[in-house]
Amino acid sequence: MDIKGAIADADDGQLVEMLMDAFRRIIVHYGAWFAEVEHQIGMENAVAVEKEVWDASVSNQINRLGKTLGFSVENGVPTALKRLPRESLIDLLEKVGVNWLANDGIWFQAVEKKFGMMDAKRCNDTCWTRFSPFEAARIKSMLNLPERGGIPALKKALGHRMYAFINKQSMEDVDENCVIFRMNDCRVQAARKRKGLPDYPCKSAGLVEYPYFAKTIDPRIRTECIGCPPDDHPDEWFCAWKFTLEPDAKG
Repeated sequence: MDIKGAIADADDGQLVEMLMDAFRRIIVHYGAWFAEVEHQIGMENAVAVEKEVWDASVSNQINRLGKTLGFSVENGVPTALKRLPRESLIDLLEKVGVNWLANDGIWFQAVEKKFGMMDAKRCNDTCWTRFSPFEAARIKSMLNLPERGGIPALKKALGHRMYAFINKQSMEDVDENCVIFRMNDCRVQAARKRKGLPDYPCKSAGLVEYPYFAKTIDPRIRTECIGCPPDDHPDEWFCAWKFTLEPDAKG
């Protein structure tokens, strides 16, 4: 049986299932390419290549889908998305942020269920070595931040993370070369607290996540953990991090 024959023999429900699975394969293949390019030629090169790939790939895919499904596209973005009112765009950003966090949690729980907490934490921490610098690089590009923008650049970048769309966070200036960042309300930890569960011990991930993010914004920035579960912390925040610009540091 040839491919066309296999499609012809599928009923409508099967065709829909095939379409959804095709999108799934695109996402996984995209991520697999990024992970392997990072492994082979380094994060900085992977981020640069990914930008070129995304600009070409997403425009190509959206335009083709637009023609097939009958929606208009402007510069690679569905016109309907551009026409949404501001309130809807903000709400959509929050929903996408929640989806991102839920996706992360589902992966963690699936690995934990099959292989245990330690393997799940190891996979989680390693994921942050890729996602955190990638997110920083994307924000840096979107905001057109300077290559060595110091603490001001970092403060802007921290306000545009996925976490910033869904959690409550604050920053306290120590001086022009130092800032303290606090996660005042974390959806994950707050949910555990409502259920009477102890804090999730996320410090090992944070010790990867925050330094990688800060150094991508400016390699001269040093990160210190003030407190992060399983550390004790006050009711006002779940974790806190100190970022210090070291002008003489090599970067």
